[in-house]
Amino acid sequence: MKMNRVLVEDIKDFVSSFVLAEELHNASFLVTGGTGLIGSLLIRCLLALNKSIHVIAPVRNRVKAEALYTEYASNVKILECDLLTFDYDTVGDVDYIVHCAAPTASRFFVNHAVETFHCIVQGTTILLEYAKKHKVKSFVYLSSLEVYGNVKNDSEVITEEQQGYLNPMSLRSSYPMAKRAAETLCHLYAKEFHVPVKIARLTQTTGAGIARDDNRVIAQFARLTAEGKDIVLHTTGESARPYCYTMDAISAILYILLRGADGEAYNVANEETYISAMGMAHFLREEFCPQLDVRVELNDNMGYAPPTKLRLSTDKLQALGWRPQYGLRRIFNQLIEYLKSS
Repeated sequence: MKMNRVLVEDIKDFVSSFVLAEELHNASFLVTGGTGLIGSLLIRCLLALNKSIHVIAPVRNRVKAEALYTEYASNVKILECDLLTFDYDTVGDVDYIVHCAAPTASRFFVNHAVETFHCIVQGTTILLEYAKKHKVKSFVYLSSLEVYGNVKNDSEVITEEQQGYLNPMSLRSSYPMAKRAAETLCHLYAKEFHVPVKIARLTQTTGAGIARDDNRVIAQFARLTAEGKDIVLHTTGESARPYCYTMDAISAILYILLRGADGEAYNVANEETYISAMGMAHFLREEFCPQLDVRVELNDNMGYAPPTKLRLSTDKLQALGWRPQYGLRRIFNQLIEYLKSS
């Protein structure tokens, strides 16, 4: 599969700016979620560094994975399997693990709540056991800003030590509660068994390479803007958070992998992109498509998380040396160009 020109440009920018590349020379990686947005771009970026890196990618769909990595086939070993029953010992030793695999759709969290919880917690446990046995150099678990729960006051910057309320009796909590549990497991394995696992707590991340059916708010709004269609909000649009471009997220994951402290969590976001859903809609109209209209048509059956205002701190991540490169306008410029050229 030939890569989209915007995606090619993104990966070239990553390769030219990632200063820790030499530390990964001859490294071996086990990356789960290799057909998802973050996992697939992580693999492509690692191999584009041209540092003799080899990747093992356990996936559910070999055909889909092979189409993604045709240009790197000799450096990627694709294993089609069920991630919860696969015998990872057959992989042998690797230097690094990045665990990206997890459900991502809000409706799935509600309609398949038990499966969501089990997939996240059991999948993480299996990989932690493998990491303990095979003594990997470092392991990054991809978590989510949803672990913070319901925070409604954006006058306070949220650090990794703080938490908001999560209702354990809500079907929609299957995802954030499982992410919290998996984070706790990572911390426990680091402290009791000295597994070198770190947690990357990602805000909503987007960029060239998103799926056509990605229904997260930033993807939906960018797609509508690219098509010159009106933006319709199905909530009041008050929820606010910072965002992160894919290439910034990839570099952050690798900084955490190589510089992070075992058992610790790190927020991954660009603090300067903090905006509400309503604010984002108006930003897109003003900056990219003045003719589109913004309106609200409330719908309570979409499976959205409760309204939150998460102004995340990234001081802990930036103390490792990482800096974001993509502001809000650049994020949308790349995303809209990608959608137009796909």
